[in-house]
This record gives sequence, structure tokens and C-alpha cells, in this order.
Amino acid sequence: MASFLKLESKRFLVFGVANKKSVAYQIAVMLIDEGAVVDLVVQNELVADKVRLLFPNQSIFICDVERNESIELLSSLLREHLNVSGELGTRQYYSGLVHSVAFADYSGGMKPFYDTPKRAFLQAMDISCFSLVAISGQLRDLLAKDASVVTISISTTRMASENYGFMAPIKAALDSSLAFLVKSFSEFSEIRFNAVAPGLLKTSASAGIPGYADSYIFAEQVIPRKRALLTEEAAATAVFLLSPRSSGINAQKIIVDAGMEINYFDKNIIKKVNE
Repeated sequence: MASFLKLESKRFLVFGVANKKSVAYQIAVMLIDEGAVVDLVVQNELVADKVRLLFPNQSIFICDVERNESIELLSSLLREHLNVSGELGTRQYYSGLVHSVAFADYSGGMKPFYDTPKRAFLQAMDISCFSLVAISGQLRDLLAKDASVVTISISTTRMASENYGFMAPIKAALDSSLAFLVKSFSEFSEIRFNAVAPGLLKTSASAGIPGYADSYIFAEQVIPRKRALLTEEAAATAVFLLSPRSSGINAQKIIVDAGMEINYFDKNIIKKVNE
């Protein structure tokens, strides 16, 4: 019997696998389990060496999304790869693309938002937001006409958490870009753009954010089930959005927070604060 998600033998391109804790890793594993063909894109050769140990049977490409020439080179390599992979030289296409790429330089320590370093803000915008626009545009003719593009956002960009620094406005720009990508791509395709917006996750990237551990513990208490959101839960939503079963969902941000946003006034938490 065919899988409900209809992903067998479809090909996907996943940006951002770094280690087993990353959302991109879980997405790639789930796609492979569904019978899909997955090609991976990582930042540099050092990361590639680590990822090859995790995915010895997948093709791995390198792309530094801060450099236009690196994206152009990736495009060229993928064209060759798809032609070679196709039967009798017939090009294959990607049925979906995952953009799980983000970076913010907090090496100078956390500062009030009004004191955000311009250079750090623009770099974060380039890597975490504009890279989606750049790679989508450069790879547009390698995507199937009904492909699904999924990026990873955050559950809310309106919560002014001090220890998240300046990334919330960056993610807000990422969320906004979905509608404009959909509109521009609709001139020649039915390619969809959506975002998975998880609550707090235990990832290697989050471990480097000052104070994140305290926020994570707080989130565990606010979530109605009293258990933190799992990376696999966010990844499963992304896999659904990549599948033909989500064909009616477009230009949307799907919040995956296990109900955290409805429970900030939990009586037990209020009691602890007032003790």
C-alpha cells in the first residue's frame, strides 16, 4: 500500500543538516524513511565530513549562502547531478526544498535591541532570511512545477525575549517573504512556500544562546502537557508540508509549540511567581 504522504521516490533538497539534534537532520531522516531521495547541502567541508557519517548513502553538497558565487556553483553542480541521476539523461526535479539555515553573531554579548550592532544584524538577515530568497531564485528551474519549499521560523516574533537577541525581527522578515515568494513564483509555477514555526527546541544552535536553558525549562512548565516540544514534532510538520497532501497550504506559518501560547497564565506558574 502506498504511503499516505505520497513521497516515495520523490527527490528533496535539504539545507542545514549539522548534527543529530538539528531540525534538518530529523526532516531528512523522515523523508528517507518515507522512501524519498534526499540530497543534502551543508555550509562547509568540515560540516560535510560530519554529516557523511550520519548519511553515508546521500549526496552532500557545500554552499556558503553568504556568497552569491557559492550559490551559483551549487546550482551548476545540482544541474549536473540531476542530469546524471536521471534515466537516459532525462533531468529529474526536486519535489521540495528545506531551508533550515540561521545564524546570529552574539560574540559581543547580549545587548539591548537599540544597541544591536549593524554588521551583526545585516549578517543575520543575509544568512537567516535573504538566503531563502537567493537559493529559491537560483534553483527555481530545478524545482518541480508543484514543488513545496519549507523554511524554519519561530513560534512568535512578537515575544520580546531578551535572550533571543535580534533574531525575532529577522524571522519576522523571513515569515513576510513567504507571501512575496509565492506571488512571484506563481507567474510560472504552483510552487508553495511555507514555514514551520516551532517553540523552544533543544538543539546545538540553541545551546549557544545565553539564558536559553532557563527559557527552555520555563517552556516545559507552560506547555499544557508539561513536556517540551521535540525536534521530531517540528520535523514531522515540515515533512507534511513537503508532501502533496498539504497542497492547499501556501504562504503560511504553521506554529508547532505543543499549545504553549495558550497557557502563559497557568495557575501553578502564577502561584510560583507570587510565592
